[in-house]
Amino acid sequence: MQQRYNYVLLGMILLILSVVFHYVHYILFQDWHHLLIFLIGDIAFVPIEVLMVSLVIHHLLTEMEKKKKMEKMNMVIGTFFSEVGTRLLTVISDADPGLDMIRKEFIMDNNWSDNEFRSVVKSMKSYDYIVDIEKIDLQELARFMLSKRDFLLRLLENPNLLEHETFTELMRAVFHMTEEFECRSELSCLPATDMKHLEGDIKRVYVQITLEWLYYMRYLKNNYPYLFSLAMRTNPFDTNASPIVS
Repeated sequence: MQQRYNYVLLGMILLILSVVFHYVHYILFQDWHHLLIFLIGDIAFVPIEVLMVSLVIHHLLTEMEKKKKMEKMNMVIGTFFSEVGTRLLTVISDADPGLDMIRKEFIMDNNWSDNEFRSVVKSMKSYDYIVDIEKIDLQELARFMLSKRDFLLRLLENPNLLEHETFTELMRAVFHMTEEFECRSELSCLPATDMKHLEGDIKRVYVQITLEWLYYMRYLKNNYPYLFSLAMRTNPFDTNASPIVS
């Protein structure tokens, strides 16, 4: 309400100033004809000004602001993968019985084009994700995720998170999986039905984190080649990956 009042007040002041200046112009030159020529000319130019401001300048400013927000969002995503995501993806993907058949699709280099990234994303969207929970050390995974709980909570406090729907869904899935672990005091002797339930929660994370990793790799490749290089040397899908440059 206060902001609206300020806008109205500012508009009234500007209108009054305009009237005052036109009146001064008339007092000085005593020429209504000349004054009306300028007044009508200024009014005729208003639609062009509106066009420039609302459609061109506003669009450019919006795009710049959107780009800045996405830069901040990708910094958040990068922090997530550095602290949690890469290790989590490694643990879960290693429990996928069919991983060897698609592993080569994730071996990227600096020559990859956007079309190649899009092709892999399309392929992974239709991939039949499978998680064999018996291949996962649930106690160790739970310990790791619970140790990162405060970090994940701090990520959620970042307002830029709301600008990225797919990453928000990933965070929701990760938090749910972590909460499921936290609710169980013992993970080594669960009934088959409960193991199946946890398997579904882990699979949900697997689907979303794989796609998010691909999106982030494309972003790094196009914008930060040195970060992309490290990401490939720590590629969770590459069994030969090593951070050591050889």
